Amino acid sequence: MPDPVLLTPPENEPPLVSVVVINWNGARHLPTCLDALRAQTYPRLEIIVADNASTDGSQALVRERYPEVRLVALPENRGFTGGNNAGIAASRGEIIILLNNDTEVAPTWVAALVDAFARHPQAGTAASKMLLFDRRDTFHTAGDYYRVDGLPGNRGVWQKDVGQYDREEYVFGACGGALAIRRQVLETIGLLDDDFFFSAEDVDFAWRAQLAGYRCIYVPQAVVYHHLAATGGDVTASYYNGRNFLYILAKDYPGDLFRRHWRAVIGRQARIAWEALRAWRGAAARARLRGIIAGLVGLPGMLRKRRAVQAARRVSLDYLESILTPVEGN
Repeated sequence: MPDPVLLTPPENEPPLVSVVVINWNGARHLPTCLDALRAQTYPRLEIIVADNASTDGSQALVRERYPEVRLVALPENRGFTGGNNAGIAASRGEIIILLNNDTEVAPTWVAALVDAFARHPQAGTAASKMLLFDRRDTFHTAGDYYRVDGLPGNRGVWQKDVGQYDREEYVFGACGGALAIRRQVLETIGLLDDDFFFSAEDVDFAWRAQLAGYRCIYVPQAVVYHHLAATGGDVTASYYNGRNFLYILAKDYPGDLFRRHWRAVIGRQARIAWEALRAWRGAAARARLRGIIAGLVGLPGMLRKRRAVQAARRVSLDYLESILTPVEGN
């Protein structure tokens, strides 16, 4: 178990919650997203749209139809990480929730997350129950996992929701599309890493939070419907996954854990590269290979960051083993 990091209990007044909606040319999605936030039952809510220099009228839509929303209009596309970081910088809440623009949240979504934080003082982050927008009986994620061989993933992805993830429990991390964070965590470990730009930045954030002693609570009552892959294509995701999975290993994966599982880690990365090579005629496979090469080139920069991440570690090897997903036969 980690050394406990007990966070400040809530005052009598409910905490201010800031929801940061990241947007890039998502005008077709924004009304559904913002209307659902308007309908929240939680009383103290600040809504921020961080817009990555959209050219589809998104900014005018927000200004004209949602005057209560704070618009952070960026001069260029800073990606998922840079846009969210700008929104966080503009926020005032004790709890900050990052939310994709292509979502619709249940009316009690914010209230459920705040209640979970109140019940779990060791939880620095919280994960929502994310279901597919067009198939609302099917999971996108019930919190995220990380395997000891270095492969991250979404719990329950593509599974029918038959109650198998209705229990509130600690998980490795939360999907960045609906990630709730106590401000104290951001003050301790920093913002999203801009070097990731897009994809797996939430996995890096989960690693840093876990190493610093902040747990992640999965809240099944906090329901989000998500247009999975509505923004970002297969080629884009393949490139950044190929690169950023290596970044995470270099920056976040602890040395004592690697010494225990190095065969599985190296074997997994070799299989990923080999599968991409075998399918090299496909655009996504070529993008994955380009990402792997970019990841190898960028390793020195991640290793420099590694020193600070590992120096902030407060948890034991046994605890890390308890929150990571084993690989069969490992």
